Amino acid sequence: MSKPKPYGYELILDLHGCDESTFNRESLTEFFVQLCDAIDMVRCDLHFWDADNTPQELTSPHTKGTSAVQFIITSNITIHTLNELRAAYVNVFSCKPFDEKVAEELTWRFFGAKSHHIRFIERD
Repeated sequence: MSKPKPYGYELILDLHGCDESTFNRESLTEFFVQLCDAIDMVRCDLHFWDADNTPQELTSPHTKGTSAVQFIITSNITIHTLNELRAAYVNVFSCKPFDEKVAEELTWRFFGAKSHHIRFIERD
């Protein structure tokens, strides 16, 4: 039997030593626009969550940052930024194939990451 076609594709990026000035809603919105254009994805709803007004007992200072979900026609792109650690964690998941190398390079360059680690998974 032949191997079935993957259901989806997921790129997981851990970025460190980032330019934390990019960790705001305006910049993250621009990131999603650039990334979706570069990998030919159609953007839908965009949602943000910021830890700024979260009670201290529910979070730690080193975990404060901005999270966002950019829904796309074929699934979603998520990001979690951690200001104090100058880190960003990005997941691109799509049932539609995309060029993971283009997504990887655009992402680490956009955030000015000094180092990054990636994983690319074909989901079945």
